[in-house]
Amino acid sequence: MAAAGCVFHRILTRSRPSRPGPNKASSSSPVVCREFLSVVDLQRYSRDQGSSVYFPQAVLSGEDLYDVTLTDGDCRLRVTLDPCLNRLVERNVLQPGSVLRNTTFISSMAAQLPECPGASEGRDSYRLLGVEVTDGAPAEEEEEEDGVRRVDVDWDSLPWFGSEPAGPLVPLRANRSVFLPLWNNVDYSGEVWREAPPPEEEEEDDEEEQEARRPAVTVSELRDSFLSGRRGVTRGAVQHQLIVRIINKSHLMYYGRTDRNCECPYKAVLEVCDRTGSVCVVLWNSVCVSWYCRLKPGDIISLRRYRVKQHYQAEPDDIEISVNSRNPAARIAILPESSVSPECLPGEPTYSFHTSKELLDRPHGVVCDVIGLLTFSGRSERIRSKDGRGAELLEYRWLRLEDGTSNQPIMVKLFSTSQPESHQKLLPLSVVVCSRLKLIRSADRTDASFYLTNTTHTQVYCTGLGHHSEMSYRKLRPVRQFLHWLRSQEDGQVLSRALIGGFFIHPTPAVSLETYMKDRRVEHSSEPSDWSEPGRGPGPLCVMCRLSHVSQEDRCLFWTDRASPLSPSSPSSPSSLLSKSSPRPPPSPSLSSSSSPLLPLPSTPRSFRPPLSSSSSFSPTSSAVSQLTPRPLDHSAGRKSWKRKQLLPAETPKKRRPSVTLQPEQNNKTVILFEASMEFLENANTDEDDNDDDASSFVTAPLLPAFPPVAMETLPMRYDHTHREEQAAAVAMGGKASLAGKFDFVPEDYYTLRLRALSDGVMVDVIFLPHSSSSSTSLLHHSNTWTSILSHGAFSSHTPAPSPADLIAMAAQLANQRLVCVLEACHLGGARTELILSRAFHLTD
Repeated sequence: MAAAGCVFHRILTRSRPSRPGPNKASSSSPVVCREFLSVVDLQRYSRDQGSSVYFPQAVLSGEDLYDVTLTDGDCRLRVTLDPCLNRLVERNVLQPGSVLRNTTFISSMAAQLPECPGASEGRDSYRLLGVEVTDGAPAEEEEEEDGVRRVDVDWDSLPWFGSEPAGPLVPLRANRSVFLPLWNNVDYSGEVWREAPPPEEEEEDDEEEQEARRPAVTVSELRDSFLSGRRGVTRGAVQHQLIVRIINKSHLMYYGRTDRNCECPYKAVLEVCDRTGSVCVVLWNSVCVSWYCRLKPGDIISLRRYRVKQHYQAEPDDIEISVNSRNPAARIAILPESSVSPECLPGEPTYSFHTSKELLDRPHGVVCDVIGLLTFSGRSERIRSKDGRGAELLEYRWLRLEDGTSNQPIMVKLFSTSQPESHQKLLPLSVVVCSRLKLIRSADRTDASFYLTNTTHTQVYCTGLGHHSEMSYRKLRPVRQFLHWLRSQEDGQVLSRALIGGFFIHPTPAVSLETYMKDRRVEHSSEPSDWSEPGRGPGPLCVMCRLSHVSQEDRCLFWTDRASPLSPSSPSSPSSLLSKSSPRPPPSPSLSSSSSPLLPLPSTPRSFRPPLSSSSSFSPTSSAVSQLTPRPLDHSAGRKSWKRKQLLPAETPKKRRPSVTLQPEQNNKTVILFEASMEFLENANTDEDDNDDDASSFVTAPLLPAFPPVAMETLPMRYDHTHREEQAAAVAMGGKASLAGKFDFVPEDYYTLRLRALSDGVMVDVIFLPHSSSSSTSLLHHSNTWTSILSHGAFSSHTPAPSPADLIAMAAQLANQRLVCVLEACHLGGARTELILSRAFHLTD
């Protein structure tokens, strides 16, 4: 029953059509709600054969549908998102917590598809045809004005508009009984994935005799009976009790299709054994919902009323056991070891733990288990599946584990394992065990660029959930040796290298163009995006480069070369700039190039001090180094005013180089290094009446060269154990990175390069992180010139990294250099795209 002031009651009752007769579609006019609404929940599911009936005028190109729970602060309403709006969810624009306005609804009677659960006859149903998503939730002081009460509101306690849903929520527009996670098809989602056994099965188990159990049939007997064609095994359900131990457990496999109707299209595979052999047990459909979360490797289970079949895609003489919820309804029970006769007790699961030292010599494809201390937990990302379907998105993250046996950490590219609760706990300083991982090693690479990744049966166990105390591996020698090393570690030392989130790439690309292209041909990788490759025309030029510092975006170092136009629209502007800025994000950061005009830089180090209101410019030399400091915004003028302070070029004697004093931010522990790197800048507080004209030179510019700030998701954070839940939420798929100024980022300064293609003049801004240590595990030997830094993607590990000032002084090396650039592209949600320059190779004639 809707509340008296319910917006939905006031707006939507006008759109209710007259009830149509059987098998007749209803018609109504769209209704627009001008008031603010909040998104409480988003639920995804795949459409089926009947779903198209609900969208007669829509082109259903994708497989997904979304049900949205909305509230006006007084009541709740579930609607279905029109497929034309799916992209708002896929780009993470529409998400739980979003505030909507100008929302367009249309009523559709549930009688269009009466067999659809959750949309029974006599209940009104609505589709969301159009919506305007605001930038963020209105401020608390605006809540009364907006009409949506969001503070301290228990959404579950609000009444529903219309009739109350009976039982658990189910999809509105498809014959499905469960929802999918928003970002992958491997995890489970919803309360129906219960962890308690079905009541009827539990009661049957209680009736069992308490004396030691013995199986009525063994694995080998089932196999022999099936292969010999015994009718009781090949044609019907097997009633005999089978007692086995789970050795391995697969992730969930979703097989829902748009051309088929299946309420719960899931399956999972258990590798089980008894004393006579091993066999695969396949859980089908709703059995997965009832039992998948309860079962784990090491459990002893009892099976009754199952079918024996030939193993799918296996040898002709192998079998599998099919466990379903009907025809017949299987019976499953978890047995304590003490209840099974000792002579019938199946053996413990076997593990093959490998240390980081042992992995150095293992071949490609070996399957192993690892245990380690987690020191880096990457952000969640998605890539397209390469299994032939091409439509499914796979979610993964990078982990760095240490075990003390070598200086080489264990790198794990961990995809979803149908353990969402465990993945949420994968935070630095956790002890993590990953089972059944596969080693990936390139045959053409001689370095230690290998990593581990999932197999079908990979499982993850970590501290914080009580996993380790339940698993038999805790008694094994490799685990005890690791724990002995772990006790020798200090929290402070581990915290000093513990990172979470941020851009990460592994293995790192090759350091030569020839090797890189060879690797590309061998691996056929589609993840890096090459903006220029041999055979595609001339490579791009670096037309602008900037060095930025965290939380000090208003101050930057840059270098410019006048040899090339900065922008196709402003050919007289400088063509290359190097600067240093902060990752403080604007409301909608973007990585597209700006068309804003840029002023030329001062031409000489000679003293010149025009009035601060002057807009004078100077004929530029081939290169210049500058620091930019903005003046306050002039909103009335509609543009920013900036004060530009010229620096002396590299050939100026040291005794004539001025210095700058920056005020470090409170709690910023690395600002001292930034100050040291800018010693040669003149003091921002220098008296304008100073007689040493050569020590200060000012020019006023109307606009700072437009560079997008780095996204908060790009730079890894130092792990903060006290605020670990906030950090974990920020780096999760679909999470919001609203941590500016709250945590330390590593590194705290970064480079932005503006590249221009010589072929068509296209401009693109990219982020370059040469001091990022999280993406590289190998030692780099090179001369720290711009050419070597770009080709290696990092500073040399055997010599001190050049200071920003020194790197600026060397920036003339970039002038007129054609490059082959390897860009890593990642969509961050909304209109934001992250472009990282991982390699740039110098092209020679």
